[in-house]
Amino acid sequence: MAKKDATILVVDDEEAFRYMLSSLLSRAGYTVDTAIDGVAAINAVQSKLYDAVLCDLKMPKVEGSEVLKFIKANFPSVEVVMLTGVADVRTAVDCIRVGAYDYITKPTTADELLTSIGRAIERRQLVIDNTVMKGVIEKLQGQNEMVGESETFRRVLDVAAKVAPTESTVLIQGPSGTGKELIANFIYQHSDRQGEPFVALNCASIPDTLIESELFGHEKGAFTDARAMKQGIVEIANKGTLFLDEIGDISPLIQPKILRFIQTGEFRRVGGNTTLHADCRILSATNKNLKEQARDGKFREDLLYRLNVITIELPSLRQRKDDIPLLVASFLHTRMKTKVETTISPEAMEVLMGYDWPGNIRELENVIERAAILCRNHAIEPADLSIPSMPSTQPGSNRGDDKIGTAIPLKEVERLHIEAVLRSFRGNKAETAKVLGISLKTLYTKIQQYQMKI
Repeated sequence: MAKKDATILVVDDEEAFRYMLSSLLSRAGYTVDTAIDGVAAINAVQSKLYDAVLCDLKMPKVEGSEVLKFIKANFPSVEVVMLTGVADVRTAVDCIRVGAYDYITKPTTADELLTSIGRAIERRQLVIDNTVMKGVIEKLQGQNEMVGESETFRRVLDVAAKVAPTESTVLIQGPSGTGKELIANFIYQHSDRQGEPFVALNCASIPDTLIESELFGHEKGAFTDARAMKQGIVEIANKGTLFLDEIGDISPLIQPKILRFIQTGEFRRVGGNTTLHADCRILSATNKNLKEQARDGKFREDLLYRLNVITIELPSLRQRKDDIPLLVASFLHTRMKTKVETTISPEAMEVLMGYDWPGNIRELENVIERAAILCRNHAIEPADLSIPSMPSTQPGSNRGDDKIGTAIPLKEVERLHIEAVLRSFRGNKAETAKVLGISLKTLYTKIQQYQMKI
């Protein structure tokens, strides 16, 4: 973390010493706030997120040890350096045991103080990196090389590169499997917040009852299983980037709170009364048409306007088929790490180019991975490709094709398409739902609605 981005709270009841500490840290490039006693310190940390607190031990009203306990109980990622005029080993051990990063005896030197603060902030960053699973982020970053030379895809990258250095919110739209999270990570990597936390939340994977707690955290006792205070991901992503995937699945009950956070940066933990503030850049993604959802009253129009200051539309794979050879080469080179590099025959590539890829890049990747594992002599042939026959190539399947474009209800077209894809996957509902870009629950609902006998 750059010093200019680190915010420190200095707590000391001696005005002259407090001023000296504040001046020293400000000259070193930190943003500094001060508090005159323990009560003021506790109020300060509840209204603003700090990276570190430099706190005197002996103070009137509320001692530094109580401030330390409060901070570590409620804001565990904030590092605390304790200051004292008495060199007492037992007290120092007690402070470290509670959670203080360091214990410094006054008088101290500027070098000692700055070194301790610098290391405390470095430790905080390590804690945050661990919390957001840095290994997962690095995996994403390793896959973040954008593969594709088609004109359609280059236009997407041009927009992403232009918006990346700004602070604008970005809405990434596109079918399932087109790489929306990779585009979000590309924007993050080319932004001024690169190096700060990148935190992703899949809004569709979390029940409505828990998503508020996941986003904003909760206080101890806020609900039955809330046995301890929990920080929300907006706190973890403070000064970084928050990626809300599948934003179209957010409950209407939570949408006003997300809107307020985007507008003001303010939030409250579930069960808490204190208003906190976090500075996050918001990126979001969806495979749904949010404008239609807004017209239907399922998505707040004002939230949509906040999310889509810039909208990036990702093309489906069938709209950028020229990129298939490049994508295949990338998968074989980066994912299939074998002693002998796997190749693909021209005939197999022709099959790939002729398929419509309803599951987009994700489906292509799965097909190539399977083929690379099962092929002989490290050479992929058409027989190794587990691509289901398109409905038009299946005996008797033209019964749906000859109705496309005729005066039949849209629901009938939907029924025919779902039936055809189900047949293609031999009734495998999980794969069918993935290719159709809908949840398994929605697929079962459609099967029941259309009384399909698969």
